[in-house]
Amino acid sequence: MNHKALAVLTTAALTLPLTGCGAETGSGDGSTVTVTVGYQSKTINTVTAGTLLRSLGSFEKELNALGDGTTYKVDWQDYATGAPITAQMTAGKIDIGSMGDFPLLINAARGTQLGRPTHLVSVTGYNLRGGLNTIVTAPNSKLRSLDDLRGKKVSTSIGSAADGTLVRALQRAGIDPDKGIEKLNQQPAVGASALAAGSTDALSQFVAWPGLLAYQGKAKALYDGAELNLPTFHGVTAREDFARHRPAVLEAFLKAQSDATAYLHDHPVAAAEKVAKATGLPAEVVYLYNGAHGIATFGPALQPRLISALKKDVSVLKSAKLVGDVDVDAFVDDQYVKRALGPTAYADQLAATPPPAASEAWPKGATSTRTFNSPSSLLHYVAAHRTALRAAYVPDATTGTLWFADRAVWVADGAGLHPFVTAATARAYIAGHQGARTISYAAALERAS
Repeated sequence: MNHKALAVLTTAALTLPLTGCGAETGSGDGSTVTVTVGYQSKTINTVTAGTLLRSLGSFEKELNALGDGTTYKVDWQDYATGAPITAQMTAGKIDIGSMGDFPLLINAARGTQLGRPTHLVSVTGYNLRGGLNTIVTAPNSKLRSLDDLRGKKVSTSIGSAADGTLVRALQRAGIDPDKGIEKLNQQPAVGASALAAGSTDALSQFVAWPGLLAYQGKAKALYDGAELNLPTFHGVTAREDFARHRPAVLEAFLKAQSDATAYLHDHPVAAAEKVAKATGLPAEVVYLYNGAHGIATFGPALQPRLISALKKDVSVLKSAKLVGDVDVDAFVDDQYVKRALGPTAYADQLAATPPPAASEAWPKGATSTRTFNSPSSLLHYVAAHRTALRAAYVPDATTGTLWFADRAVWVADGAGLHPFVTAATARAYIAGHQGARTISYAAALERAS
């Protein structure tokens, strides 16, 4: 873009009406302010800043408690991806938004480019190995590894965290992510339909699409993003002018996010049910990601290891010509979340670590799950309660990524039973363990019973 065109864009952006927190009527004690929040209801590792937060009413409660003589209204706007949230934020029409790490960088770049800077103010859900993104294929697909994707059609949402996983995974496999595959830029729902119709060979997407399709028997995992062993996360971004003009409102949002996070930790099954009711997703799929030992870990602190990972993401987006240089340090602003949580609580959040991987069974009618110290112990329980379970979950023996027990690839190694998200990781294990072999889920249950 030339300087003249950029100047026109910037001038146009500066003259756009502010219809987010600028939508204010009256004055003094009679004023009314509308706060506009953009979120992704089905991107369920953002629920503490979106779907769950909204269902709990926590933000509205915090706003009512401000006691500043202002009447606050919250306009919740639901989107499928982060791109339209960024477009609305840079137009001054959304005050606070949540999105994944790669879209956050695009949010930062667009805000700077258009003279409407934004800032990353908190984290929602994260996975330190990258397990929130997965590449899946059709259940009957003959594709067995990333190498088999050469020359194939792969659907993803360009600029998303899932696209970033696809690019990095292909590069590690020695495949040019631009020329080695035919990439289809599609919304998650469109890509899922394309996979079902056979018009694409694979789908790389973020939560909750891979888990949903696997749960429905419409896909199987080809590549677990945790194999990259690189952190991925979603976070909350706010317009700089909004944060400066109404810091108390932003802090109220972050306090509410903290409350929603605590609720999710204390009541994981109830939280999954609430999100399922609001989104139409199966609660069993929500729990796969957001449960007590789920793929996502939740905490609002802007952890240095996540910010370090974000800096490494810039080069991927630059190579795709989606952004230029991004000043991540200038984009990150932790002052509001620190004040919202308080110094002690924030320090505790920074020091928090994900819960250890564990197997879980969710009995029908139960308000909590049962945790087991090994996959074999879980299978023994499942074998005795086959008709009384909603779902059973096991962590991948290599990456720790939680997966549905009946969708996992099982390996028998002596007396041991080891689950894997993908056949590729199972084969890698077998290659290093003489005598190990894959077995069916039914056979694994039989051995454990």
